[in-house]
Order: sequence, then structure tokens, then C-alpha cells
Amino acid sequence: MADGSLYAWWCCALGWALALVAADGFLVDITYVESAVAKGAVCLDGSAPAYHLARGSGSGEKSWLVHFEGGGWCNNVTTCLQRKRTRLGSSKEMATQIAFSGILSDTPDDNPDFYNWNKVKVRYCDGSSFTGDVEEVDPATKLHYRGARIWQAVMDDLLAKGMDKAENALISGCSAGGLTSILHCDRFHDLLPPAARVKCLSDAGFFINEKDVAGVGYIAAFFNDVVTTHGSAKNLPPSCTSTLPPGTCFFPQNEVKQIQTPLFILNAAYDSWQVRNILVPGVADPHGKWHSCKHDIDQCSASQLRVLQGFRGDFLKEVAELGNSDSRGLFINSCFVHCQSEIQELWFSSDSPVLGNTTVANAVGDWFFDRSSFQKIDCPYPCDSTCHNRIYDDSSQA
Repeated sequence: MADGSLYAWWCCALGWALALVAADGFLVDITYVESAVAKGAVCLDGSAPAYHLARGSGSGEKSWLVHFEGGGWCNNVTTCLQRKRTRLGSSKEMATQIAFSGILSDTPDDNPDFYNWNKVKVRYCDGSSFTGDVEEVDPATKLHYRGARIWQAVMDDLLAKGMDKAENALISGCSAGGLTSILHCDRFHDLLPPAARVKCLSDAGFFINEKDVAGVGYIAAFFNDVVTTHGSAKNLPPSCTSTLPPGTCFFPQNEVKQIQTPLFILNAAYDSWQVRNILVPGVADPHGKWHSCKHDIDQCSASQLRVLQGFRGDFLKEVAELGNSDSRGLFINSCFVHCQSEIQELWFSSDSPVLGNTTVANAVGDWFFDRSSFQKIDCPYPCDSTCHNRIYDDSSQA
């Protein structure tokens, strides 16, 4: 898949996810961090960063959930210029209200452990998982690569609004936002009071360094370009960049072992985005032999399923190589889906996906509050009848 196509797929996929969220959630107004502009902490187009905050109440008044929006990355001037004209590159293009659902829901029946917390959704407008920081702005493109500054500016704003007194705090995110929660996990912990319970949740953010079906390391080259374009190396964990090329430090498999803060990894072993964009990007399938399979896992041939089982095996190998940690949570199911925490039917409902009869919401809640550990990996497709496997239509195929 060409870079522009990868970006277009993200827009369609994000639109689908937002539509599902809107069907279930409650609307929350946008907050623009205008004070960030003077610090150069701005979106790709130079506009102020933004977030949505729903205040906590009662027993959740001093608890904070900070959730980072997903939406891919831009890896060069061309793709960042495309992005600059959308909500993923400009707060001027963002909806002034968005729906909170799933882990962001405000009702105990839909979100038993976090419903009355202060809940924040940080909008994503930099294209680097909040890692970029290039001082110079090309007068021709007027592109600002300032993701790391946005992260700090938003954190400062939230700390001033009461997060500095948090007793419980969870940083989370979906997809590129899930990667953000990994890359910034310890940094987030360091901002909070020493006595606070602080943990991190990555939803669909465990991207693996896998060659595509043509034997090409497409995603490795893509991530390397992201890190180079955005000047991200200095904002990636030194424990990784001191021993590996900075581009490879975008892969969680090279990060997680060094993270000190408890981390929960929520991911599908057949993550639909990774299958469609890492394993089988468009450039690796010029004749469209994977077209039906990429739209619907139930349409895969026996030989294609063997490839997908191989991908699952490589994914699980990378998870296993992280080593054992009592503080780590794992919910690795065998669904064909991407992001499961923001969508109500996947997070917590009567027919949500389960592992060991436990929903995602209950697994995360039990882990966060130390009621019980949770580290479960599903059996291979098609064994899990609780999955809500995604079926893509042609409009979501770039």
C-alpha cells in the first residue's frame, strides 16, 4: 500500500470507529490548549492542540483516565501535507464535540470501573504518536513537527486542572494512541504523585516488525521515515535508542521490557490493521489476490489462513520474548479487529468478546485495581465464537 493509500485507509477506519462510538456514547465538548501555541506545541498546521474532558465525580473525583486518539502516522512531507488538511493534522478541522463510549463511558452498566473518573480524550494532530520535535518550520510547507511538545503541553494543562492530585491514573490509547501509551508510559508515571496508583493500557498498539507477504520490510522502512521526518529519536526511550536504530524503537517489542510502570497489552493476534498494512500492504499484493481475505477473514483461503496463522505465531513470539512480569496484563484474543476499548460492544456488553469468560473491561479493571492478575492468550482462529470480526467494504479499502 502506498503511503497516501495508507493514510486514506486510516481516515476510513477511523470514521467507522467514530460512527460506532457515536451510536453509544455521550457528547463531550472540545478544549483547545491555546497557551501551547506560544511554546510551539502545535498541530501539523500550527493550530492549537486539543482534548475533550469529562469531569469525574464522587469516588472518581481524584482518578484520571487519559486516552490518546489513534490515526496512523505521516512519514514524509507529502503524507504530512495531506494530513495537515484534516482533523488528524489540524484542530481547526476537529469536531467540537465527540462521543465518549466504552472505556470512556459515564455509566456503570457500560464501564463498571472507570465510569465516574475524570476522562480525557487527547486529539491526535501531529502524526508521530506524540514524539516529534523539529524546531525549524519550512516556509514552503508550513509543517510543524511538534508531537512531543503537544504531549507535554496537554499534560501540563491537565495537571493544572487537578491531575496533579490524582490518586489513580491510567494512560491509554487506541492504535497509534496505543503506541503513545507505551512510548510515554514511564514519562506519564513520573508526572503523578508518588503515592498514586499509575498504570498504562495499550489497545491495538503492539505493532510488530514483520516482513510483508512479498518478503519486504515495509513497516520497518515506514517507521524509520516517521522517526526521521519528525525528529523523534530524542523523544524515544534512551534505553532503546542507545542500543538500536531509532526507527526500530517505534516497535513495542523493543520497548516494553524496559518499561517500569505496569502495562496492559490489549490486542487481537490477527489485528486487522496489521494484516492489511503490515502483512499485506497494497504494494505487496499488486494483483489483489488478498482482496477478499483482507476484507473478511472468513473469506481467506486455506493457504492464506496458513499465512495468517504464521503472523499470529510471530506476534505471540514477540509477546513471549517480553518475558514474564507479574505487573503486566495481557488480553490477546483471536479476533479480526483493530481497537477494542472505545467501542461499547467490544469493551463491555452482553455479547462482548471474552477470554476465560472475562470481558475486556473486567480484565482491565481487575488488573488496574490489583483484584487479580490477567494474562490470557486466545486459541487460534476460528475457535473463539465471541469475536466480533470486522468485515470491511470497498470504501474502507484504500
